[in-house]
Amino acid sequence: MAAEANTTMQNDLIAASIDFTEQFTGSIKKLQEILGVTRLTPMPVGNQIKIYKSEVTKANGKVGEGEVIPLSKVTRKLADTLTLEYSKYRKLVTAESIQSSGFQAAVNDTDAKLLKDIQKDIKNGLFSYLANTSGVTTTTATSFKGAVAKVMGQLAVKWEDDDIQSVLFVNPVDFYDYLGDTDVTLQTAFGMTYLQGFFNFNSVIVSSAVPQGKVIATAANNLNIAYAQVGGNLAQAFSFTTDETGLIGIAHNNVNDSLTYQSVIMDAMKVFPERLDGIVLATIDGKGN
Repeated sequence: MAAEANTTMQNDLIAASIDFTEQFTGSIKKLQEILGVTRLTPMPVGNQIKIYKSEVTKANGKVGEGEVIPLSKVTRKLADTLTLEYSKYRKLVTAESIQSSGFQAAVNDTDAKLLKDIQKDIKNGLFSYLANTSGVTTTTATSFKGAVAKVMGQLAVKWEDDDIQSVLFVNPVDFYDYLGDTDVTLQTAFGMTYLQGFFNFNSVIVSSAVPQGKVIATAANNLNIAYAQVGGNLAQAFSFTTDETGLIGIAHNNVNDSLTYQSVIMDAMKVFPERLDGIVLATIDGKGN
């Protein structure tokens, strides 16, 4: 006997899982594009990510004729260590909500909302680290435009010998206060608003996760993405659907004792800078905390 037209079939569940992983992978590729990040590095969970800073000890350059020139020294020091760990999420929808709203609205649409929150965690983790970690290069300015100019100048000094793409992070209140009536075209990806080729930066990312009164800039090649793969034995043990990269895993299953339908999601991802001293943060006087 043929199934009724509105019956949710096993193939629908597989398709929902595949669609979820494809959405996530596509959004990560877009994140790489707007940040200018080229490295997406798989690592075992529990691995430590090392972040460094450079310290320069410069000797006096005034050396007399025939005297031995003293040594100057540049030391690369460990500044911080992050640990790559899994984040796990679980969502239930009831039989009643599936019956009343349909599978698409009850499961797929709520999966998509959860995906946005997972993206937000990854994004906010980066912004919080850039804005609140000691060891970055700091400066002050009296205006938003002045702050942008300061970070641009410092970035040119920090990366003088490198051909870089530059990334600027700003708060929307500061950005739109500065723009006033100026008409600009912005795009949205990974929960972030951005535009390219503005202020002479390759990308300008506008996000409320950037503290108001602060402007942050770095080189794109200073940013990396590390992740632990959700695949292989893990995918086999928990019936995770993943793409070929194993960036994220999702499993759908029914929970019969409560007549609910469950989505379980796992990922491990960090966007992090390689050099703290390659980050420049400007505080606008009277606005920054």
